[in-house]
Amino acid sequence: MDIATRLIHTGAAVEPVQGALSVPLYHASTYAQPSVETFGAWDYARSGNPTRHALEVAIAGLEGGTVACAFGSGMAATSSTLLLFQPGDHLVVCDDVYGGTFRVMTRLFSQWGLSVTFVDATHTANIAAAIRPNTRALFLESPSNPLLKIIDLQAAAALAKDKGLLTIVDNTFMTPYFQRPLELGCDIVIHSGTKFLNGHSDVVCGFAVTADPALGERLRFVQNAFGAILGPNDAWLTLRGLRTLKVRMEESQKGAGIIAAWLAQHPRISQVWYPGLPGHPGHAVHQAQSSGPGAVLSFEFDSFELTKKVLEGVRLMAFAVSLGGVESILSYPAKMSHAAMPAEERALRGISDTLVRLSVGLESPDDLMAELDRLMNS
Repeated sequence: MDIATRLIHTGAAVEPVQGALSVPLYHASTYAQPSVETFGAWDYARSGNPTRHALEVAIAGLEGGTVACAFGSGMAATSSTLLLFQPGDHLVVCDDVYGGTFRVMTRLFSQWGLSVTFVDATHTANIAAAIRPNTRALFLESPSNPLLKIIDLQAAAALAKDKGLLTIVDNTFMTPYFQRPLELGCDIVIHSGTKFLNGHSDVVCGFAVTADPALGERLRFVQNAFGAILGPNDAWLTLRGLRTLKVRMEESQKGAGIIAAWLAQHPRISQVWYPGLPGHPGHAVHQAQSSGPGAVLSFEFDSFELTKKVLEGVRLMAFAVSLGGVESILSYPAKMSHAAMPAEERALRGISDTLVRLSVGLESPDDLMAELDRLMNS
């Protein structure tokens, strides 16, 4: 079944009691039990909620997984996944990783002995060279945030399996509509569902998905023990947003491609990062493992003065944190998504003070380009 159909019909498409086409919203925190010997499907909302469960079933099905856990944020999903490991374990991590992930790995999990090595994972040989006897997993993003680097996920997963390691992939930028890492051999997929999956900038949520039921049960144990769950109202809103994922991603991607090609020719832009451009170094790899380049691009202005002028002057685009909404969002990684990363680390990764990230929404790309052009030429 095509993913466009599965977006509508995966999970609880029809409520079985009343026939409702919308999943009911269950606000209950606890549930009456029929007997001492036999409990019902639900007992306490931290352990499970029917509305959250419907969303988890939908996300697992879309990613080609068996188990999905819905968390209160993308970082809750990431942190809970890292709790699968023990003090003394080591992870190999792509260098161009979300700043919140960098922060939690280097400033929180490092305190109890989880060590990480950051590498340029666009070359599988770099990943292999960083593996140690105590390495337990690879943590990857493709495309990465914010420089849209592309990793050969199938090759990385094959290397990990050969070494007995897990492969964890943050799939936030692509969503399962464009890319499904579990089908490429990866073990755990993480999402900030705040972004494209919900798609309306009104929910904070996250997901961890696995194809292996046993690994999924380990994640469920962490979720129940740690308690960083998604509330039922946010689960319901995300279910509603998920149904329009196809049309939102297709339209936003179309706009992103037009804007990226235009920016690549603009005299005030020094560089554009977008995997849909033929000149992108990961273009061919991305085409092989994904069905589209997505709706996020990054670009660099020719001066800090122009960067500041555009960020403070935009009106059709929101100058804001986050991405993936129906509105276009222009972000400043140095002080937003990667503010937690020390300046010297940002410089090593090429995250400059003139770099901006654009998540293209559903506005006319002609209007967005006209606004950028006006600000760059006024």
